[in-house]
Amino acid sequence: MGRPALISVCAYVDSQAMDEITILQAEILKTLASPRRIEILHALATGPIEVGRLAKSLGASQPNVSQHLAVLRGAGLVEAERAGREVRYRLADPDVMVACGVMQAVLERRLARLGEMAGAGSATASTLMTLTPTGQH
Repeated sequence: MGRPALISVCAYVDSQAMDEITILQAEILKTLASPRRIEILHALATGPIEVGRLAKSLGASQPNVSQHLAVLRGAGLVEAERAGREVRYRLADPDVMVACGVMQAVLERRLARLGEMAGAGSATASTLMTLTPTGQH
């Protein structure tokens, strides 16, 4: 196999691996598309907790929280451990909260920019109104 063919094969393998990671990332992001699931992750960031206590702290029904935990567990974001008769859930990897924090910061900056744009737009409208002779629009 010549050098260009080898480079072509390596590039294909790299792009194929990236596609698989991209697909997995999209699946995780779909899982996180539920505000309740994000709320659950934030609660689990403080440490393992039983389903009943978690449901009570969120003000949600235990069956509803259990369903969300099953989805999060299926995505590999949380793990379950038996503690006597109870099942306690915890984050599978605490770095998921780092990812949530990054997205929250991105959204806060976006909202700030939109607020600045809205403020600039209303300031421009006010300036135009003062520059327009009375009665002329």
